[in-house]
Amino acid sequence: MTIEVSRYAEVHTRSIRDPEGFWREAARAIDWFEEPPRAFDPALGVYGRWFPGGVTNVCHNAVDRHVAAGRGEQPAIFYDSPVAGAKRTVTYGELQVEVSVLAGMLRELGVGKGDRVVVYMPMIPEAMFAMLACARIGAIHSVVFGGFAAAELAGRIEDAQPKVILSASCGIEPSRVVPYKPLLDLALTMAKHQPDACLIFQRPQAEAKLQPGRDHDWETLRAAARAAGMASECVPVEATEPLYILYTSGTTGKPKGVVRDTGGYMVALRWSMEGLYHVAPGEVFWSASDIGWVVGHSYIVYAPLLAGCTTVLYEGKPVGTPDAGAFWRVVEDYRVAALFTAPTALRAIKKEDPEGAMMGAHDRSSLRTLFLAGERADPDTVEWAQAKLGVPVVDHWWQTETGWAIAGNPVGLGALPIRVGSTGVPMPGYQVDILDEGGHPIGPDRMGSIAIKLPLPPGCLPTLWQQDERFRESYLQEFPGYYKTADAGFRDAEGQLFIMGRTDDIINVAGHRLSTGGMEEVLAAHADVAECAVIGIHDELKGEVPCGFLVLKAGVSRSPADIEKEIVALVRERIGPVAAFRLAITVNRLPKTRSGKILRGTMKKIADAQAWNMPATIDDPATLDEIAVALQARGLAKATAA
Repeated sequence: MTIEVSRYAEVHTRSIRDPEGFWREAARAIDWFEEPPRAFDPALGVYGRWFPGGVTNVCHNAVDRHVAAGRGEQPAIFYDSPVAGAKRTVTYGELQVEVSVLAGMLRELGVGKGDRVVVYMPMIPEAMFAMLACARIGAIHSVVFGGFAAAELAGRIEDAQPKVILSASCGIEPSRVVPYKPLLDLALTMAKHQPDACLIFQRPQAEAKLQPGRDHDWETLRAAARAAGMASECVPVEATEPLYILYTSGTTGKPKGVVRDTGGYMVALRWSMEGLYHVAPGEVFWSASDIGWVVGHSYIVYAPLLAGCTTVLYEGKPVGTPDAGAFWRVVEDYRVAALFTAPTALRAIKKEDPEGAMMGAHDRSSLRTLFLAGERADPDTVEWAQAKLGVPVVDHWWQTETGWAIAGNPVGLGALPIRVGSTGVPMPGYQVDILDEGGHPIGPDRMGSIAIKLPLPPGCLPTLWQQDERFRESYLQEFPGYYKTADAGFRDAEGQLFIMGRTDDIINVAGHRLSTGGMEEVLAAHADVAECAVIGIHDELKGEVPCGFLVLKAGVSRSPADIEKEIVALVRERIGPVAAFRLAITVNRLPKTRSGKILRGTMKKIADAQAWNMPATIDDPATLDEIAVALQARGLAKATAA
């Protein structure tokens, strides 16, 4: 599969100049019950829709067609759980049986085409069965990451209004078992909407108490369904109908549900497995993520199966399960051809095994490429990984909203030279421009807002769940004719993109996009807090971690240290451990402009020890000195004004 000369330039140029022809050709890799008469209709939806009139089914393309092609004995899933001490291989034939039976169970519970199903599960095969079973019958799944607290789950239940919720008794962390059922029960007391039923998979590490009339034991229903010969065939689904809703942490208030359509998503993912990741049917692809995030949706579940690959479902950590050699052990055991993970994972491994001794203890000869995404990959980590692994380390950039890479190094078209610090070049269908504040494209090596010219390519969100206007306001309004990524960066003279940070209040904690505004809501809810601000500060391991500043109400006599501890616990309760919120600092006042805007950007530069300029509109310059002193007392911030 070696490719000597890159075809990237001609492929990307064609995708921009002739999107109709390019994507119709790509769509031939998908089975259609009714082929779409055209690739794109600009008159439909908010900015147009891909493959209108086409009828297909994601589960058929991911499972059934491979079995029909005689590959039912090929492994579809390698499940590996060092935290549970469990391993399992699921062939395509076995996957077809499991998914069709679960789809029949869902239909018996009243789930039909277009109904929503919330999936709140750990990294076990049944979670993948759940997603594929929904796709099989045309139901819309909404997966909620198991690390989210009850309030986050309740908000998503309220917005999606699921007919059924699929969950498990617990998740497993290296040092503890996390009961899921109490969190689900609490969330249902907080949500007005109530599902018709909850299907609970009991794990041996913790047994959940089931509520009569609402809760059903997964294995009991499954055994009965199999005994009765219950199963469901694949339901024809319009290409423009939703496959899933995935909620982002992009704003406070009403959840923002990214809608993923059926046809365009399949076409884009199928192209990416060959064109970007360069993985062939029958090879093993491992995305070391979680199904609760977009990477897990796209590259644990759907893309590898659409391509006829074997996917690795790993319930563990890069370190501590049991050591920093965990990833390389998995690569050896399953002969992984391509690994996709977050820079955070590499930083954790590098911290524990800086010389790469544990890499040398495992046979990594199957590994051709390591892909990184989810946050900025710092050059030191990329260079370390390339030197130790001896394979290309490809950083690439995408978002929950896009569903697949906006930019990368297309290994399948012939790899371009790797520029450490760059996320590569735009993928087919993406016309990426760097804009100034007026929305005008600017030249190379100039920092600006990164935007994608409409229409977005297949696979990207067509809208937000039941919120077309919010979609326009959030993404399309600021730069007419463009999708606003809310990332800032630049392009060099060779067209390589460099993503330097967010332009809004989203911070990136170990690859997880989290809203500082959402955290501020939690801080402000504390009875003793008058004002607050949360910023993301640089962290060697996680990329960014949140830091909260508190101004206490007048007359509060309690110890600031006690209040800070309560704040940390409150964020953990309301948002969950995924926020990694451990730093709350009490200050007398917050730095503001004369119009009252808190100067979070300058505060962040102080915390990150970066040079900063005194804002021209600051109300009282002394407030920034006070912030620096408070940070220095915690061992942070050494930079002064430039």
